[in-house]
Amino acid sequence: MKKILLFLLLLPSCFAIAQNADSVWFVNNYIKKEISIPMRDGIKLFTSIYIPKDRSEKHPILLTRTPYSCMPYGTAYKQYWTSYMMAYCREDYILVTQDIRGKFMSEGEFGVVRPFNPDKRTKKDIDEASDTYDTIDWLVKNIDHNNGRVGVVGISFPGFFATEAALSGHPALKAVSPQAPVADRFMGDDDHHNGVLFLADAFNFHAAFGFSKPRPHLTMQWPKMYYIPTDDIYAWYLKTGAISNFTKITGDSLKFWNDMMNHPNYDDWWKVRDARSGIKNVKPAMLVVGGLFDAEDLYGTWHTYEALVKQSPATNSKLVIGPWFHGQWARADGTHLGNINFGSSTSVWYQQNIEIPYFNYYLKDKGSMDTLSKATVFFSGENKWHKFDKWPPENIVATPLYLEKDNKLSFQAQAEATTPTFDTYISDPAKPVPYAGQIQDDRSREYMTDDQRFAAQRTDVLVYETPVLNEDITLAGPLIADLLTSISNTDADFVVKLIDVFPDFPWRNPVTGYPMGGYQMLVRGDIMRGRYRNSFSNPEPFIPGKPTQVKFTLNDVAHTFKKGHRIMVQVQSSWFPLADRNPQQFIDIYHAKDADFVKETINIYHNQSKIILPVLR
Repeated sequence: MKKILLFLLLLPSCFAIAQNADSVWFVNNYIKKEISIPMRDGIKLFTSIYIPKDRSEKHPILLTRTPYSCMPYGTAYKQYWTSYMMAYCREDYILVTQDIRGKFMSEGEFGVVRPFNPDKRTKKDIDEASDTYDTIDWLVKNIDHNNGRVGVVGISFPGFFATEAALSGHPALKAVSPQAPVADRFMGDDDHHNGVLFLADAFNFHAAFGFSKPRPHLTMQWPKMYYIPTDDIYAWYLKTGAISNFTKITGDSLKFWNDMMNHPNYDDWWKVRDARSGIKNVKPAMLVVGGLFDAEDLYGTWHTYEALVKQSPATNSKLVIGPWFHGQWARADGTHLGNINFGSSTSVWYQQNIEIPYFNYYLKDKGSMDTLSKATVFFSGENKWHKFDKWPPENIVATPLYLEKDNKLSFQAQAEATTPTFDTYISDPAKPVPYAGQIQDDRSREYMTDDQRFAAQRTDVLVYETPVLNEDITLAGPLIADLLTSISNTDADFVVKLIDVFPDFPWRNPVTGYPMGGYQMLVRGDIMRGRYRNSFSNPEPFIPGKPTQVKFTLNDVAHTFKKGHRIMVQVQSSWFPLADRNPQQFIDIYHAKDADFVKETINIYHNQSKIILPVLR
């Protein structure tokens, strides 16, 4: 026992010594250069370059383009030794980070999502792909002892820039890894899900975080942030009220926010900003990486890979999905999210067995990719990695799970009743269903696997459940929610949640102490704005009282419901303040007033409402 205690006490100091040794090695073996690289239109982009002093061989270049700053500026070194990136340093990579156009120390005008231009004819025709091309071209021609091979990697928004880099067509670009890449900010990434504004994320990112604020001049400083004065975001967002009140807070300076407010439907303004539009004839090898429980850009991960497979079939594309929150694969853990444990250090496994070997192979001719399957996916529930020749897998069966009377879920449709039956709830915008059961001062990442018992207790949440499972059921692929509903007004939102109900015997998570008996783990949930049920471009009102189908696709799942567990489905019409509130009238929501929000009666019909599961056989 004393030896174990001594070991635990020594761990922090051992880690600090290891970090210190790495930092000394890095500073002694790398030199730093800061260069403003000229683009074809004369704009210069600030670029931070770390070059190995070693001259025994030529070295590959690994590039990240970012809107979040390539700081530290000046003589200070980026602390690569604090992360797995140190492995690339030990491999003598030339590491490059660039401030994108219009951000921090780079010249030019910033565009939140600059559309890809497939028809560039003059030097003034620029986009993120052309900026990447010009950057790579300068690097391979001007950085000594490079081997002429370039890789690009990025997470989240830098993941979007990695996707755009792959469209540049530069012959030196050999491998690209878009990680949690933003793809479509209307359909499922960051700002919106199925046309519903993800209020807490969008307002926090563009206004409070200051991402979209204009930059009056070159700067090494972050923009001034807007402080949200609360320890309870549910109460603060509810008190602030209609979306038009948030626009008053942002003012006229946030162009992208105001553009979103003036483009409530999926029109051409949104479509040209869909990163998938340019994914054709992609030349470099592609490694798309993301997390099953990414609260921000899960949509972009799945759909970037899908676009590569469908629109650029000759591209050597691979997919890796782990049990991670946003960017967790780049951290030194990956063992758990909230109260859900994954049984191993999944992030370290990914770094050591996939990402680093991947770039070593394509940029250094080192090792082999023979063991890397088309899709490498971690399945929660059973906590195992699986390899597939395609995703979704070939052997999945679309299996309907019907919502029935008495809060039951059934794999068999019941005989049609003479008179249709349904469950009813009142949706009140003044008392929206919270997305989490705790008081929070910021949107949590843990909600993606949180216990849903708090929601099941509400009268405005419908709950359906299977009997105890007598065998494992594994899902692999997209979920489809198919509801038959009637409503008392002209519009409504529909939140559908797929939940894994743990066996109801007393036990606690050994780390968090949380009671896990009967835990209702959110496996996947999403929201659909009813007006878009037939078209995201041409919304339609409901006819009050008329039974109407609302069918939509949720993000893919990879999960095993274990024998002894239950499957649960919850249906509700608000998810606050994750998603903005619907006034429940067919009006312009972004310019609605507080007085426009009204209560609504919502019916969900039995037997004809279902969720279609991708069951792996």
